[in-house]
Amino acid sequence: MPNIDLGAEGSAEALIEEVSQEHLHALLSLGTATIYEAQNQRGSIAAEIRPIDAGMKLVGTALTVDTSPGDNLMLHQAVLMARPGDVLVVDAKGFTDAGPWGDVLTLAAQRAGIAGLVIDGSVRDTDAIIEAGFPVFSRGISIRGTTKVDPGRIGVNINFAGTSVDRGDVVVGDRDGLVIVKANEVQQSLKSAALREAKEERYRKEILKGSSTAELLGLLPILKSYGW
Repeated sequence: MPNIDLGAEGSAEALIEEVSQEHLHALLSLGTATIYEAQNQRGSIAAEIRPIDAGMKLVGTALTVDTSPGDNLMLHQAVLMARPGDVLVVDAKGFTDAGPWGDVLTLAAQRAGIAGLVIDGSVRDTDAIIEAGFPVFSRGISIRGTTKVDPGRIGVNINFAGTSVDRGDVVVGDRDGLVIVKANEVQQSLKSAALREAKEERYRKEILKGSSTAELLGLLPILKSYGW
């Protein structure tokens, strides 16, 4: 019997339906740093997991994959299961000495409408992936091959490089990094992020008028207490 959490999958479906394309585009336009700060500094992914090309951006709903280091059987299964707009979020246990994802899986993922890959592990065929325009964020790059034997788990909660990710959570990635927005917090995160962006825009205008960042952030008293 495949190790797939159907209960989690079922409960996630309704939440995924509530996340519209407008929500996703708005989150991507706000950017990961703004979203992270607006969420009270929650949801960031380890900084070591970077886009394989600095210009890559991604946004979509997470299809979680828990797999053994150096094995990619569940990545093939996840491509079969994914819904259009999903981002595969793969816990490969931080193992970087094999590349379980390459150009062939990229082509299959694009044909399935998958929005990107985030993997705590390595990938290969990076030139071909970049040329294909498929967003990939990984811990490393390795040409070494993998096995195809581990049953793994799909659609379950994973601890992804220290951050909890569930099926249906929203994944946002850009040059600054990656952030997770919990599926039931998308609208609140959007509202908070928009307010933060508006505040920072006010700061920019005030700086152009001559204000200092220390003044705008209320740091003058503490700086004075330190003798500055």
